[in-house]
Amino acid sequence: MRLDDAMADDLSVVNGARVSFARRKEEMDESDEGLIRFLMRDRHGTPFEHNSFRFHIRCPIFVAREWFRHRVGSFNEFSMRYAKATDEFYVPEPEDVRTQVGKPGSYSFEPVSAEIAETTRTELETVYEAAYATYQRLVELGVARELARCVLPVGAYTEFYWTVNARALMNFLSLRAAETAQREIRRYAEACEVFLAERMPVTYAAFVANDRTAP
Repeated sequence: MRLDDAMADDLSVVNGARVSFARRKEEMDESDEGLIRFLMRDRHGTPFEHNSFRFHIRCPIFVAREWFRHRVGSFNEFSMRYAKATDEFYVPEPEDVRTQVGKPGSYSFEPVSAEIAETTRTELETVYEAAYATYQRLVELGVARELARCVLPVGAYTEFYWTVNARALMNFLSLRAAETAQREIRRYAEACEVFLAERMPVTYAAFVANDRTAP
């Protein structure tokens, strides 16, 4: 995952808010930092929308499907209708293989034995190899890629561009970087968070101080 481009800084928030009074700033000062904290705390959200981050993301399909549920943003994804699928698939590290305990909505996750972890990784690799070999055979037979792709599992990698403003990004982070989020998407969210902190440090600090609640 990488930040492809950004038009984002704390001053965009300040000027988005101060235009109500026909005012515009060229540089930040302490009063502007206070304004951002006030906007965050009292959930005046629209000033946080006058900026954008464009991410280029490569992730397993099952992660992308969770990501696309965040509707305030623009997505363009790699298409297996037009391009040949790659033979790259997600195999978790042994320490990421886990068991699920509890009821829906209140799961906890516990590590498994080294033997189960290795069996899981081996089984996944076996399925991936068979699925991709089937995909290749179908394509070679002349089956359309848009149909041949049906054999590929959600562990296959996809890629997409995601353009999003800071307000929507903070909403994404509040949900997907949380302890309750799936581990795989949480790691991507944590990477996105680094870019928010770098580009909009005052906004990010206010977000954290506000218990990571998006405005």
